[in-house]
Amino acid sequence: MSDAVAAVELDGITKRFPGVVANDAVKLRVMPGEVHAVIGENGAGKSTLMKILYGMQRPDEGTIRVGGKEVHFRSPKDAIAAGIGMVHQHFMLADNLTVLENVVLGSEPTKGIVIDVAKAEGRIKELSGTYGLPLDPDRLVEDLAVGERQRVEIIKVLFRGARILILDEPTAVLVPHEVDDLFNHLRALKEEGVTILFISHKLEEVLALADTITVMRGGRTVATVKPEGVTRGQLAELMVGSELPRPETRESTVTKDVILSVEDVTVKSFDGRVLVEGVTFSVHRGEVVGIAGVQGNGQGELIEAIMGLLPLDRGRVRLGEQEISAWGTRERREAGIGYVPEDRTEQGLLLPSPVWENVMLGHQTSRPFSHGPWVDAAGARQRAEEVVKEFGVRTPGVDVAVYALSGGNQQKLIVGREMIAGPKVLIAAQPTRGIDVGAQAAVWDQIRRARIEGLGVVLISADLEELIGLSDSLWVIFRGRLVAKLDPQTVTPEELGVYMTGAKQEAAAG
Repeated sequence: MSDAVAAVELDGITKRFPGVVANDAVKLRVMPGEVHAVIGENGAGKSTLMKILYGMQRPDEGTIRVGGKEVHFRSPKDAIAAGIGMVHQHFMLADNLTVLENVVLGSEPTKGIVIDVAKAEGRIKELSGTYGLPLDPDRLVEDLAVGERQRVEIIKVLFRGARILILDEPTAVLVPHEVDDLFNHLRALKEEGVTILFISHKLEEVLALADTITVMRGGRTVATVKPEGVTRGQLAELMVGSELPRPETRESTVTKDVILSVEDVTVKSFDGRVLVEGVTFSVHRGEVVGIAGVQGNGQGELIEAIMGLLPLDRGRVRLGEQEISAWGTRERREAGIGYVPEDRTEQGLLLPSPVWENVMLGHQTSRPFSHGPWVDAAGARQRAEEVVKEFGVRTPGVDVAVYALSGGNQQKLIVGREMIAGPKVLIAAQPTRGIDVGAQAAVWDQIRRARIEGLGVVLISADLEELIGLSDSLWVIFRGRLVAKLDPQTVTPEELGVYMTGAKQEAAAG
């Protein structure tokens, strides 16, 4: 095997940013037709390494070889020309276009001066059949389920001739049966000789799918192992130096005091479509209420309505005994509602601003961030230092722009900012998305400790084990309605996934 020509070989890859070495003489060897997983903590250098391989960034040192030939990528266009495609964690699709239009966008086959639609459609159907990725070229992307959208992304890179496929956290938004479908598709790709680089935080999935696993820590490759020769716990120890934590919370801290009430809440879009319909539930002090749903079923609009970011068409929201339906978002925040938004870069952070300014967001009118009408920069910096230390945010300092932090460290910064403020209620949408197992454990511990002290939590997560493990009550949302209330102590991830896709429903009483 060592004498065979590698599909991809990275040798001595080093990449430096101000104050941090993201990749330090990294070595990675991926053989043709294998599924090669790359795992590691946030800040371990995985994303940077993949961006270098895909031409999004250029290394300071080291060489890249594809099929045994040294290459120098100046942009993703160069990587695509070399047969490398990348499916990002957040899909890059235009909802208002068809599958065919999304697939050919930027790579349109032409007949004269017009797009050769018949040729494009034939090629898409050929790829769909060959790799077991069923798709209707004429369907609008906005009508597709999450798993189907992912198929579009994969077909899109295959359409451009990719034989080396990079998948960044591909299961982050999928329910269990969609994960099974994806793995079947990836095995079919492998059988056809496609080489797959698989980036994931979910160690069970890595062990189930990968032929080879490379572990990164502190910007370096620390081990390359075969799944049959390593356990989940050993992988976790290689990544973070300790056994893998789990999110179980079984001792009840739920009190009789209702801290948040959502009553008959209905939300409509600007064009009159119903996004959330008649949702009613309550959160008690010391209670974590989980809401499970496939992405796009109204959970995002529901939490934005609770936060005052979307107007209610009907219903009301109460904080304790006080109705807050007419309050603005700032008033709700000042009254004690913490918020971890689903999209950290769009809703949670000011990327060009330093860490200390981002720690102020949503809390800028209170101590230690303000002194009368003035910003207290010294107080803000001190609080930022506390967040960085307590939540393990890896940053050279609090004056560094947030865009320089890895995605996982950005997420830890948001969670820390909200938790350290001591909220009465925390609205947490995907609080551990994109963070490593060690950071997950820190977030779970913070939620558990605050729950004991009386925090009420609304938890939305694509990690079904997290939902089941942390929740005291568990609701399922489907097409904007709560369709089932399940017992976290007895439900399995597979059963929960069935409810989430609408295959099973029960009368749900508030």
